[in-house]
Amino acid sequence: MQWTYAVIIHWKNEKTAAFLVIYICLNLFTEKHDGTKCKWYNTLILKNLQIVKDNMQKAGENMDRLEQQLQFIVEIDKVKNVFRQTYLADGKRKENDAEHSWHIALMAYLLQEYADAPVDVPKVMLMVLIHDLVEIDAGDTYAYDAAGAATKRERELKAAERIFGILPEDQGRYLRSLWDEFEEYETADAKYAHLLDNFQPLILNDASNGKSWEEHVVKKEQIYKRNEKIPDTSKEVWKKMQEIIQKHIELGHVKETLE
Repeated sequence: MQWTYAVIIHWKNEKTAAFLVIYICLNLFTEKHDGTKCKWYNTLILKNLQIVKDNMQKAGENMDRLEQQLQFIVEIDKVKNVFRQTYLADGKRKENDAEHSWHIALMAYLLQEYADAPVDVPKVMLMVLIHDLVEIDAGDTYAYDAAGAATKRERELKAAERIFGILPEDQGRYLRSLWDEFEEYETADAKYAHLLDNFQPLILNDASNGKSWEEHVVKKEQIYKRNEKIPDTSKEVWKKMQEIIQKHIELGHVKETLE
């Protein structure tokens, strides 16, 4: 038994050392019995020891999973420091990505009746909550920034790999699939998510007296081009968007034509 004690003393894994201590104590007890009983006790001990070991390993894996989840939760707090070009309704400051994502998640529930195709609202809510997390690394690219748009995809793919990779594999894979679905803009859910993502800045520009549009000298053609797929997602919302755009053309906040 002396070699076994030596293994315990030098063993780097404390959990494994604990298993060996249990085994040694029980094994010393069985040595006092006849050979048949010793074999039976040893078999029973080893089986139970394996169960204990498996349970402790599972507990360790669960703790590792929780640590990954907590790391992700802390990491995404950074999205509160990513500021967009759209002003809040009162026009006092620009909104951040966290505010934008929260806003359109609630809109997903409120405006679902205007979607022309059936949508999975809880799924869309999660989709819009995570769709801008990549901007933690990639930064916000303004809707009408042609130069920024040229490198946007590359920057955001790299960011998605890192940020969703922080999570346990199953959760990271699912959130990444939602982000990919949003980016691909093909499903009814993704189309509805994009409608919300585009409609909300329009609403805030209307409420803030076209402040962001004026600041960036935005043209009617730019807004129409950005929203060209909206009529296929919701004719009613598109009608409202057109009304808002026309109102701000008349007020001089949006330029009628490209110059």
